[in-house]
Amino acid sequence: MRTHTWFITGVTGGLGREVATQLLERGDRAAGTGRNTDALDEIAAAYGDAFWPAELDVTDTDTDTVRKTIDRAAVELGRIDVVVNNAGYGMFGAAEKFTDEQIAHHLATNLTGSITVTRAALPHLRAGGGGRIVQISTYGGLAAGPGGSLYSAGKFGIEGFMEALAAEVAPFGIGVTIIEPGGTATGFRRNAVLSNPLTAYDNTPAAMVRGLSASTRRSPGDPVKVAAAIIAAAETEPAPLRVVLGSDSFQYVHQALTNRLDGITGQRDSARAVDIVQ
Repeated sequence: MRTHTWFITGVTGGLGREVATQLLERGDRAAGTGRNTDALDEIAAAYGDAFWPAELDVTDTDTDTVRKTIDRAAVELGRIDVVVNNAGYGMFGAAEKFTDEQIAHHLATNLTGSITVTRAALPHLRAGGGGRIVQISTYGGLAAGPGGSLYSAGKFGIEGFMEALAAEVAPFGIGVTIIEPGGTATGFRRNAVLSNPLTAYDNTPAAMVRGLSASTRRSPGDPVKVAAAIIAAAETEPAPLRVVLGSDSFQYVHQALTNRLDGITGQRDSARAVDIVQ
């Protein structure tokens, strides 16, 4: 079995670190990036030359750092087989209370950051004769809820980008897989950014997210199992476009898609009514 080389963003914690660790444990090589160099040093100390660390902020587009980092990884490691866009964070609360700066940074990380990484990696995947792009999304990429408007904006956007991209790069043997996990015990909620409270939203659905970071409710997803499923999905042929992970994710996604289809099914005649009559 050939050793694969993975490029993973956001390996300093959570699912990114778990995926990288499982890959390194089985003998693959991984280029891992993050903003916390201490965490990168810890992984490098444990796995030596099999791990290629690089400090990277995916929002840094002014200096072309993303492309330069991926180019350097491809040269020094010899190839890149799989790209995992994992870097991101949650932002929740009433939409009108977020600042312009918060919105810009959130979308730069969760949306355009993944787009930038993907665009920089594609020439290397094409040169290598194929590969896989794995996008870590969430059920919030298909099922939007109150208090999650900005988070879903980024996730809906990146899912649309990846779905279109899948058809673009298929002729080159490159697959695209979107991962949609449910709640997973990775500390995601503790690190979420919340908008400032607004009393007008008290006792409304959007107010439910205010206790998110302090919640003691147990997330149902096992991060070890989720990471293993991500790796398995990345190696499944043909590439599955979407992989739902977690019973909660399946429930939310299934209900959202069912509601969406129900909402337009009765519009067949009214949709045709605006066509030009030949």
